[in-house]
Amino acid sequence: MRPLGHIRVRPELFGLALLTTTALTLAVPPSLAGAAAAQPAPVRSATNAAFTVEEQRLDRAVPQEILRRGGFGTVAPDFVQSLRGADSYAEAERTVERTGARLWQRAVDRAQGRGPARGDLSRDDDRPLYWARLALTRELRQWQPEFDLSESRRAALLGKLERSSRGQDSMDFPARGDIREAKETKGLKRIVLTGFDPFTLDRDIRISNPSGATALALDGTVIRTADGPARIEAAVFPVRWADFADGTVEQALRGPLSRADLFTTVSQGRVGRIDVERFNGAWRGGFGDNENVSETGLVPVTDPASQPQWTTTSLPYRSIVAADTGRFPVYDNTSVTEIPAGGTAPVVRPGGPTPGSAARAGGGGDYLSNEIAYRATLLRDRLGLDVPGGHVHTPVLQFGAGNTDPATGSVTDPEFVQNRLDIIAQLRTIITVAAEAS
Repeated sequence: MRPLGHIRVRPELFGLALLTTTALTLAVPPSLAGAAAAQPAPVRSATNAAFTVEEQRLDRAVPQEILRRGGFGTVAPDFVQSLRGADSYAEAERTVERTGARLWQRAVDRAQGRGPARGDLSRDDDRPLYWARLALTRELRQWQPEFDLSESRRAALLGKLERSSRGQDSMDFPARGDIREAKETKGLKRIVLTGFDPFTLDRDIRISNPSGATALALDGTVIRTADGPARIEAAVFPVRWADFADGTVEQALRGPLSRADLFTTVSQGRVGRIDVERFNGAWRGGFGDNENVSETGLVPVTDPASQPQWTTTSLPYRSIVAADTGRFPVYDNTSVTEIPAGGTAPVVRPGGPTPGSAARAGGGGDYLSNEIAYRATLLRDRLGLDVPGGHVHTPVLQFGAGNTDPATGSVTDPEFVQNRLDIIAQLRTIITVAAEAS
């Protein structure tokens, strides 16, 4: 068998597919399959470090409109003012963590109807958080304090800002039997949910991700099940291969999963349907991420000698599929792509992997949606947890008829908003069904 390759490239353009061709259909209207926008030249900051590809997109008209209409237009200037008062690294750490946590909570509050909307975009919109975070990281990347700040310490500050503004540091459940646990929380089920940033932004920079919107809508909420209440703690993750290789999933989820009664990773998948992905594969298929970086090869994990080719959902998929959860049909997806034992060519297996096979795509493809499912379920198994968990793919969030061309379309429309609200509502119901069946 040919050795597994590892490729890291920065192509200028990537085709539009919301997941990958090995397992998923293209997740955009055919009318958008044409021209792609070239990346702008790197912008140099005062520290002589280039802004990231994601940060370079920030100055385009659509991100600025989303920030303004989402009520997040002053977030970056306020952060700059706060940084000016940081006269030591310790103070900078506190400022960064406080700013990130406030940004996350502000986005959650907006999504859940608390406080002023501060703009005319619908409250369920996940995009203001995404672009506001990039505005903050860009300011932090070029900040020059009075004290000495090494690039390694700047990177540490950027990491703190990323984690706190994604809700990754605030997925807090009391430990079972913890004497600090309040009486009113005893018997409360604990549910962990993750979503993603928008992606494929060079094809349509207006894109929203319903998984991220779901995370904002459900974080900290309590749902009522037939077995009693259940609290949801949520976070969002970047669409970047490097962050996953650096262990961001395991770092964020190790503690929460060890206390959870149920977990589900969520991402945007196929048009017009929801899928509960039965199998997750240990393979990166190479589709470009939000930094326009491609990675192909085995999913990099700790202790690769014990790494399985496949992990399996433990969600109650039969109950989820059988329930009337909303407008979109829900499927138990068992299809994978594998290289059979002794073989050399990839084969699609509708019924799941065969013994000894090498993964080339899980049910959720070979992109980061499959990878977060693989990492979370592998973490479950390595921690020896007997907890239901797995991945759910939402429908593609589509703009309304007449608003599909990114060159001429608006950033929102009534059908677009209703589609996102329907997806969020159906995911809430699916989680309720899963909690009741577990």
